Amino acid sequence: MREALQHLHTMGLITISHGERSRVNALSADSVLSRVDDVARMLLSSEPDQLDHLKQARRMFECGLVRMAAQTATEADVADLRDLIAAQRDCLGDAARFVTQDMAFHARIAAISGNPILVATSQSMLRWLFQYHGVLLHWSGNEQITLREHEAITDLIAAHDPDGAVTAMQAHLDRSVGLYAHQNAQG
Repeated sequence: MREALQHLHTMGLITISHGERSRVNALSADSVLSRVDDVARMLLSSEPDQLDHLKQARRMFECGLVRMAAQTATEADVADLRDLIAAQRDCLGDAARFVTQDMAFHARIAAISGNPILVATSQSMLRWLFQYHGVLLHWSGNEQITLREHEAITDLIAAHDPDGAVTAMQAHLDRSVGLYAHQNAQG
């Protein structure tokens, strides 16, 4: 019984506190996908080719999300995206905060779907890319381009132009793909 409870605890399904009863944790797409972070880090660190696979998956995923956003975004969604761009602009000169705002922009596009599995998957992919690879070292000098691209994507979402939004997102991700370098390659 103790082994079974420990296994459930390791899986994140329950919380064990000494001297208290075990508590069942609430399950959500985010809590389940966050359990994969350590495995993803090991995979990406041990096999550099996996980073290219993750970039490809992100491109396909984000293009689908931006298509959906362009089809369904409300004025409030667009206003939120514009606010995130303004917040990102306020972070110029602070690479860590700029990247955090970049992640928030992409996560907000995912949130427009209203699908918690898509949101959690988007956040996981972004975490794996930004956390486990040296983006900050390669970001400098591209901030203004990123802001312009985010503005163009938002304008196309606001115009409910799915094809245009996908094309803009593809160009944005294709340009930024070189910003992600495997940690071992950063010497």
